[in-house]
Amino acid sequence: QVQLVESGGGSVQAGGSLRLSCAASGVTVASRVMAWFRQAPRNEREGVAQISPSTSWTVYGDSVKGRFIISRDSAKNTVYLQMNSLKPEDTAMYYCAAGTLPSLTAKHYNYWGQGTQVTVSS
Repeated sequence: QVQLVESGGGSVQAGGSLRLSCAASGVTVASRVMAWFRQAPRNEREGVAQISPSTSWTVYGDSVKGRFIISRDSAKNTVYLQMNSLKPEDTAMYYCAAGTLPSLTAKHYNYWGQGTQVTVSS
């Protein structure tokens, strides 16, 4: 079955960096649309970044453009999210997702990881 396992979350001060990893099994990250979402308490799940198969076309949410970078390592079947210049408003649970339609809308993704917590202090 498909498993997506996130890691790399933690606590960091504003202005710092973190790199999240999403190790996939049962699905090939190079052949799927892969994305990162986040959800803070009392907020809806928000699309952060997406990378398409084949072309590696990337799309970012407005709030993270210029600060976050999504990438994948096909040999490791892993997707990454490099997060730079972190802000307190980036605090959330971050989820990896796999789908077939390039999108930052959660309903277009049918496989999800359990999430990893990111906390940014001011």
